[in-house]
Amino acid sequence: MVAAEVKTLANQTSQATESIHKQISDVQGAAQRAAATILGIRGTIQRVNESSTTIAAAVEEQNATTREISGNVQQAATGAREVTVNIAGVSQAARITGQVSTEVTGAASELSHQAQLMRQRLERFLAEIRQA
Repeated sequence: MVAAEVKTLANQTSQATESIHKQISDVQGAAQRAAATILGIRGTIQRVNESSTTIAAAVEEQNATTREISGNVQQAATGAREVTVNIAGVSQAARITGQVSTEVTGAASELSHQAQLMRQRLERFLAEIRQA
């Protein structure tokens, strides 16, 4: 009778051990997927930081262009020849502003895209955690 109970307990222990091993395996898999997701998020954050740097540079360039236009307008009062030169500078500044505006729009679009990707990855991550 005792041997049968010991055998039953041994079988139950074996099954419990297998169940625990599977749960540990599942948790390890989820942890690996979480780590991969975090690496993906890290890459996205790096791209967002790069975009932010680009935007900051574009804003600084716009500020510099604005200061240049202001100086050019003041110089325009000194003569017709300088007015012609300043108009060319204003034209170039407008083109640069247009280019910078396009870059800012592209960067904003990329930020929106990256945010959507992050949201999707986070939702998958959370779904995986809920399933584990």
